[in-house]
Amino acid sequence: MSERGSGTSAESGISQRSAELVVALLTLAAGITVAVASYKLGARWGSDGPQAGYFPFYIGLLICIGSIANFVAGLRVNAGAGGLLFVHWAGLRRVAAVLLPAMVYVAGIYLVGIYVSSMFYIAAFMVLLGKYRIWKSVVIGFSVSLVLFLMFEIWFQVLLPKGAYNILSFVGH
Repeated sequence: MSERGSGTSAESGISQRSAELVVALLTLAAGITVAVASYKLGARWGSDGPQAGYFPFYIGLLICIGSIANFVAGLRVNAGAGGLLFVHWAGLRRVAAVLLPAMVYVAGIYLVGIYVSSMFYIAAFMVLLGKYRIWKSVVIGFSVSLVLFLMFEIWFQVLLPKGAYNILSFVGH
């Protein structure tokens, strides 16, 4: 069952050490962002009590301290100790196959709205990951978006994002 001797690329990937270091740097950046933004709001104790950024500033500092501690701990781990992998390249490709289209979908919601983006998102997933025929995927994607439009916009009268370029403006919504 082991593929160790086959020399496939599935044996390589991102090491646990690398992942820990990257996450520590990302959380450090988030902590710095929180601390700087909070400091700009006012992170001191005023005459009437704490200013708006007082508590978030110290939370940001705690995040920074924890991130630095995690980074140092990650550096101390022996890189060759067992060669622990965080994720194989094949697994990362599977995650990217879902994550990248989801990111495009979110950007699409901003640009053309949730209904048009959902139609394309559903159809693309059906074709690319589900291996359905294109015509069937387009029909189902359109049908689901139409039902959602009717349900939210007409029946429940809940307005969902139409996007910067409102393609559905011709239906009066």
